[in-house]
Amino acid sequence: MNDIISQKLKDLPAKPGVYIMYSESSQILYIGKARSLKNRVRQYFGTPTGKSEKVLIMVSKIHHFDYLITHNEIEALVLENNLIKKHKPPYNILLKDDKNYPFIRINLKDSFPKVEVVRTLKKDGSKYFGPYMQGISAKEILEMIHSAFKLRTCSLNMDKVPQSHRACLNHHIDRCLAPCTKLVDTTEYMKIINEVIKFLQGNDKSIEKLIKDKMINAVEKEDFELAIYYRERLKCLEKLVRKQVTALPSDRDMDIFAIATDGINTVVAIFVVRGGKLLGGDKEVLNTLTIDEQSTLENYIIGYYGDNVPISTEILTNLTLENNDVLSEYLSGVKGAKVNISCPQQGVRKQLSDMALNNARDYLTKCKDAVRREHDMTIGAITQLQEKLNLTRIPIRMECYDISHVSGTDKVSSMVVFTNGSPDKRMYRKFKIKTVEGNNDFACMKETFSRRLAHINDDDMSFGVRPDLVVIDGGKGQLKYALEAMYEVGVELPIIALAEREDEIYIPNQSEPIVLPRNSQALKVLQRLRDEAHRFAISYHRGLRDKRQTNSELLKIEGVGSGTVKKLFEHFKSITAIKNATTSELEQIKGVSVKVAQNIHDFYHSVID
Repeated sequence: MNDIISQKLKDLPAKPGVYIMYSESSQILYIGKARSLKNRVRQYFGTPTGKSEKVLIMVSKIHHFDYLITHNEIEALVLENNLIKKHKPPYNILLKDDKNYPFIRINLKDSFPKVEVVRTLKKDGSKYFGPYMQGISAKEILEMIHSAFKLRTCSLNMDKVPQSHRACLNHHIDRCLAPCTKLVDTTEYMKIINEVIKFLQGNDKSIEKLIKDKMINAVEKEDFELAIYYRERLKCLEKLVRKQVTALPSDRDMDIFAIATDGINTVVAIFVVRGGKLLGGDKEVLNTLTIDEQSTLENYIIGYYGDNVPISTEILTNLTLENNDVLSEYLSGVKGAKVNISCPQQGVRKQLSDMALNNARDYLTKCKDAVRREHDMTIGAITQLQEKLNLTRIPIRMECYDISHVSGTDKVSSMVVFTNGSPDKRMYRKFKIKTVEGNNDFACMKETFSRRLAHINDDDMSFGVRPDLVVIDGGKGQLKYALEAMYEVGVELPIIALAEREDEIYIPNQSEPIVLPRNSQALKVLQRLRDEAHRFAISYHRGLRDKRQTNSELLKIEGVGSGTVKKLFEHFKSITAIKNATTSELEQIKGVSVKVAQNIHDFYHSVID
């Protein structure tokens, strides 16, 4: 413990707030909150007894710390959460971005709502049901709904259906009431939607009767294939019914969180109960450190409810949280309704909590090797990279750039971002090369990097963040041109180039490359970063090339110009959807006449024939 820390420990107030741990280069290592800054921060620098290995490693890197006093614990909790999201310190919890669980969505603002599975939640007034985790398939539930209720599945704008529109196949096989042809009014359709909502809220009886009746009817008509289809839907329903939690009311919603740790690795398990049924669960290994499990679980719960994930009215935990009341008050404010958080001691809630804890412990035991590998590939790798390249900061944020084209046509480039050694796909960016003629990768790299650096001080969530390390895909030539861009813009960043053939690392002002051992985790993280930039650039290039070729194809159709092509893609999103569109669907697009719609339809269907 140095003199800076010793002096600052004496000045710590016994007030709520947020503390920030820094390295010698003033890089943020860890952010935490405290009911009493004086008590909490001192715990890090006291006796090492009882501290985990990760905590001891982090403490050894701390050069100084700072703190922000807040009025109360809720302010500290919110501030901590916002600062972690902004800075992404390597020793804080970072939830995986791919944890987008499916939900079932019903947009009640539509005159004839459709029921669909989505993975992104929006504050759009729709009703969302879920999340559906491992053990329950949202697609199976959606299929069950459509087998019982005659609802539309199309994306037609019901307010702009042309008079010439005809009902689709679903209506003819008795799977849709065809609101597009005015065969059912809004009132009758909404009665069915209300039945669907009741089912999703836990009432299974009506849907079970409907599917059984349809199965019996199919058997009577000797349509055994259809009868088997309904039988499978009943099996799916039975599986869902078996998920009913005994002794819980059918309208009960709750989320259950449990944490297990062995002092080095930490796992959180979550179970979701909706309408009295267990909608599955999941487990996540946390790349984090903390003085106690309570703080870790609190931070996980806050992060879990980050991106518009619906907050349950009841939350169960396997241990009593230090800031239980504070967290409850905070989540209640976000939800706009009372959220009760408790650590149950008996009854069915205790059984659910124990079940989640057993799952966390089991996963912790089974995945120790995987956890160690994950750590070695991410935090361990970037820490090693700092040492091997003699960087002043841990490369928490790394950016990699690559160029893609075919003989100088459809030239594009990619910017890929890794945060704490893992892909951070929300930060990816792509570029169309604008100023370079012909086949010149060096000039393309210079243009790309110049354009990126021009936004280094913007508020953009990606461009506005300075990287701790820039990686250029290529050798000395690409590095030279990237450096020119950097000097011309007047920005100085740590930068290297990774040559693909021998994986040699070139750094500025050094003629000989650095060669890392093939089994080095530092080299492997650079390879993953480079390969991802290569994949992203090629994917963008192919997309542009295919779109150019597709546009040329569409322009062959009589009556279709570049403006129509643009409108077609804005509406249908893909050439496959355009090819499969009916003339009625094509006619819905503003500026597409009946004749042009028929021409488009005939063009693709004549090709198929």
